Amino acid sequence: MLETTARRWNAVVRAGKLAAAFCAAGMLAACAAKEPESSSLASANDDGAERELVARGELLSFACRPCHGLAPGDESPLGPHLHGVFGRPAAQVAGFQYSPALRESGIVWTDETLDQWLAQPDTFLPGNDMAFTGFRSAADRRALIAYLKEQTGGTAPPDDDRALEPSGPGTQTSAPGAGSAAALEDADGASD
Repeated sequence: MLETTARRWNAVVRAGKLAAAFCAAGMLAACAAKEPESSSLASANDDGAERELVARGELLSFACRPCHGLAPGDESPLGPHLHGVFGRPAAQVAGFQYSPALRESGIVWTDETLDQWLAQPDTFLPGNDMAFTGFRSAADRRALIAYLKEQTGGTAPPDDDRALEPSGPGTQTSAPGAGSAAALEDADGASD
């Protein structure tokens, strides 16, 4: 009986990952049709441009939502919630089974590490279990990160015991062997 339940659960997880991949592909196709003008991103300090950036990030976040909630308690069997992700060490949300690669990575989620992760999760950290191929556009990653900062509290809450500051030798803020931001630029070599 236990073996049958485990097989059914594995099938549900595989189906969920497949559904998330299809959803992400659809959202990426929809977003690609409406690429923001670079001039609007250049004036990010302007309130209107910031609202536009965050609004675009909200649209892009639909690729994340099949697997990740944004508020505490928005649990999913496919991925941990993202509340308080900025400043939190990777693989620290209680109750979620992370890949060994992510648990042992020493990554602390910052704008920079999240940008690299969102560009190419499999290249940034080989062996992770996230079923997402990444956002090629640096402008899309900036928009999504701006939205996530707004919706998830911006930084790890100090009263969250899962958001402890990393310490000690070997603590890193990027994946082992992770390339620089320049190595993750768009395929045509131009940066946004």
